[in-house]
Order: sequence, then C-alpha cells, then structure tokens
Amino acid sequence: MDARFLGIAQLVDTPSVAVVVDVMRAFTVAAWAFAQGAEKIALAESLDEALALKDSHPDWVALKDGPPAPGFDTVNSPGLLRSLDLGGRTVVQKTTAGTVGALAVKEASLVLCASFVVAGATARLLQTRKCADVTFVVTGEDGQADEDLACAQYIARRVTGAGTDAAEFLRRAGESRAAAELTEGVREGVHPDDVALCLELDRFPFAMVATLEDSLMVLRPCAVPSPTVEASI
Repeated sequence: MDARFLGIAQLVDTPSVAVVVDVMRAFTVAAWAFAQGAEKIALAESLDEALALKDSHPDWVALKDGPPAPGFDTVNSPGLLRSLDLGGRTVVQKTTAGTVGALAVKEASLVLCASFVVAGATARLLQTRKCADVTFVVTGEDGQADEDLACAQYIARRVTGAGTDAAEFLRRAGESRAAAELTEGVREGVHPDDVALCLELDRFPFAMVATLEDSLMVLRPCAVPSPTVEASI
C-alpha cells in the first residue's frame, strides 16, 4: 500500500481513498456515539449548519467543540458522551479539525474516519478493499498534530504488516500537545477521562465510513470481522 500523510491544507487533488484521522477528539467521540447506539452522524460544515439541522430535526443530537452552548445537546468529549443513550438517534457533529478534514475529501471514492479506538478495524477494512493508494488526512495543528500522525502511521503499518507494536505510537499520542491541553484544562468541554479514552487501542470492532447522502456527509459504522472470526468461518 502506498500511503501519503497530508494536512488538510495540503490536499490539492481528490484522493481515491482517504482516511481522516482525529484522535483528540472528533473520531473517538464518533466511535463512542455509535457504541452508545447512534444510527448515523451528520458532519456539519459550520456551527450554523449544525444548529439548522437540529432545528429541522429536534430529535437529533447536536454536539460541538468547546464549552456547552445554546442549541447544542452536548460537547465533543468521549468521557461525557459515554453516559448518553443514543439508541437509534442521529448525531450532528461539528468540530474544529475532524469534520473539516472529512468534508475536504468528500468526493473521494472511499472516506474512512479514524482514531486509535477503531484503528484495527480501519486497517482491516483497507485490507479487505485492497486499497493500493491511501491518503491519510492528519487533521490537527495544520497537519502537524503528533497524535493524529502517530495514529495514521500505525494504521498504515497495520495494513502492511501484522503484529505491529502500538506502544510507541500511543506514547507519542499521549505526549502530544493536544493531550497536554486536555489534561491541563486549556481546552473547554473536557472530561478527566478524555485522554485515556482516546488512547484505548481497538476498543471498538467497527470502522467508520463517510458517504454523501443527499447534501450531507454522513458517517456510519461498518462492522469488520477480526482475523480470528474470519478464520473460524
């Protein structure tokens, strides 16, 4: 597999396959939303669009980065989201980097959104689809966020070789600026467990696929069997 690692601003051409990585916290939150029963996640382009979608669909759950705000049901925190019952609900998500990255590659033939909690399933889906050229979109800090780059590199390594040791990649993420800002309270809308939850490798058995549905970019979980399950069939 030929892997490229680019920031959002470096995306010149539409890639064929894109893996959009936001570890802290958009796509850790998205995975938790699905684990809590959400049916789908609409990725909003702006706070105004998120609020408009919520107004049009009062039963949808809207979340954003930062502190709580009128019109939004919760914030972009896995620690806070894990206590919500989202059974059958649609979530509207707008974040600073993750949702922006996914929308930047919305014309790609395959768009996956990823973080450490779905890293293994994401790698298996890339293997299953036999993806030869993959662009990893490193969303944070203009493409320099080490937690996102570490996760992207780890997924790429998992695709090309089994038994990759995750320790060094997780260490880099845990020592990143984003982790420090979350731990030290620099960012708002944070739960004390957020960093630890973002570093839980392969917590969930699904990948997350984003597709255009009408005018919306919609994220859905995609179950990917583990190698042991496949071997037993």
